[in-house]
Amino acid sequence: MEFPATTSVLIAGGGPVGLTLSVLLSGYGVPHLLVEAHPGTARHPKARGVSARSMEILRRCGLEEEVRQAGLPASQVYFYRGRDLVDPDFVRTGVAGGDTDGTGRTPSPGLICSQDALEPVLLRRARELAPDAVRFGTRLLSFTEVPSAEASSVRASFTQASFTQHDDGQGSGVQAQLEDRITGERHTVRADWLVGCDGAASTVRETAGIAMEGPTGLGHFLSVRFEAPLGEVVADRASAAYFLTAPGRGGFLAVDNDRHWIYQHPYDPDDPGSAGREDAATLRTDHRRLAALVRDAAGLPDLPVTVRDTMTWRMDARLATAYRRSRVLLAGDAAHAVPPTGGHGMNTGIGDADNLAWKLAAVVSGTAGEALLDTYEAERRPVARQVIDISLANSRARAGYRIDDELLLTAAYRSTAVLTDPASPVRPPLDPEHEHPGGAPGTRLPHLPLTGTPGASSTLDLVGPGFALLAPAEASAWQHQADTATAAGLPVTVRPLPPVPAPQSTALLVRPDGHIAWRAPHPPADDDTYLLAALRRILSVPAPDPSA
Repeated sequence: MEFPATTSVLIAGGGPVGLTLSVLLSGYGVPHLLVEAHPGTARHPKARGVSARSMEILRRCGLEEEVRQAGLPASQVYFYRGRDLVDPDFVRTGVAGGDTDGTGRTPSPGLICSQDALEPVLLRRARELAPDAVRFGTRLLSFTEVPSAEASSVRASFTQASFTQHDDGQGSGVQAQLEDRITGERHTVRADWLVGCDGAASTVRETAGIAMEGPTGLGHFLSVRFEAPLGEVVADRASAAYFLTAPGRGGFLAVDNDRHWIYQHPYDPDDPGSAGREDAATLRTDHRRLAALVRDAAGLPDLPVTVRDTMTWRMDARLATAYRRSRVLLAGDAAHAVPPTGGHGMNTGIGDADNLAWKLAAVVSGTAGEALLDTYEAERRPVARQVIDISLANSRARAGYRIDDELLLTAAYRSTAVLTDPASPVRPPLDPEHEHPGGAPGTRLPHLPLTGTPGASSTLDLVGPGFALLAPAEASAWQHQADTATAAGLPVTVRPLPPVPAPQSTALLVRPDGHIAWRAPHPPADDDTYLLAALRRILSVPAPDPSA
């Protein structure tokens, strides 16, 4: 296939975050190109928990049922603690939140679907929506900023050490060098925007000169994927994860709770006696020793074990100092390295993609000012900061920690893309206690079951692909307001307002990502641009010059 000479958005990285961003951009009609250095999707399970908020996003993409079919049954979403897999004194706990039937806070409760099963689902949909836009086996070699017309004599370059901006601080795009890893052929692609979804060792982040802050090396693990007939062994204690308590070491992750498993073996890279760095590298190829480790950890000396593959990984807790540098943005692990203790890393990245996609679409289409993209960092970086802090505390909790499937449902944004009451109290970006009621600007639209609404069983189904205005059915003035905004190039779809926590005269303006942008009383009779003015503020669109 030929490579396009230009595109609106270039995505570097084809993991869950990059693929989700591709699917969302296709839904918004944004031309883009995704490149991924690996020839195919992940072979190792890696991340496994898909939280309720991620499932809501995948629901909007039309993928919820397919992901559920690829994951573990809800009846197995438990967490086991015991000395080994046959400990008679084991303890098994469920997921905090406990919503498994969609009647509580969400219509889309989370599940366990390992990354090697999730990525093919996302890849199929990405290619279905944009067949020529997803290129695996292609790596990003380098990129430079394309100078804007106003500063054409000044060329700004991204280098390993620094980034030099134009006088106005903004370029007009990036020029990327790509390489086909099979043929070695190189291609040059110009993009308006580059999004780095290329993981913790991000080439995009490093080249753009964006630093990471926070501790590294909090733990080191050898991850062993193996086959063994453990289904009957754990039949009375089937769980998603099996944490081993002393004297056991590490833990097991269920791929199918039958024959396919992961064993996570902790080691100290500076202590050869615990499979140090050099010993871990040797151990990865010694399947006999690996099988013995698995048998010992499982408490089953005669267990037949077949090792399939291994990987080593390091636990870090780091956050990028910025999410945007001119025409370059970061998402997922490129922006934040989250300890896996809590299962929020991949899900935080999927939330990044959801927040960023509609903003890129609005800027690319010309319905929003570029300043809208500054709200991406303003909204998502505080969420990542709190997720990292919670996950880091989990990693140090000797008595164990809870898996909160619904934590990310509580995200509340403060930025210029949300019109909040200045007198409203400032609250943390996430609410681990789930005490704050929904319906306030910045929060996710609350889920309420719907009946009699074609194609919608939840209030969340009323969201997207553009802005939605949930207004009282009898309030024809809101439809007039929406017509005025649409005529001005800022389309809004009016939906009947379900009984959400809001005064009856209130209308809720909901962004494409499902977060409430504005809660407004009945519009004034003498101003048909009331809604239009609010949209312009949210989208960073300058008000028209009355003298023009």
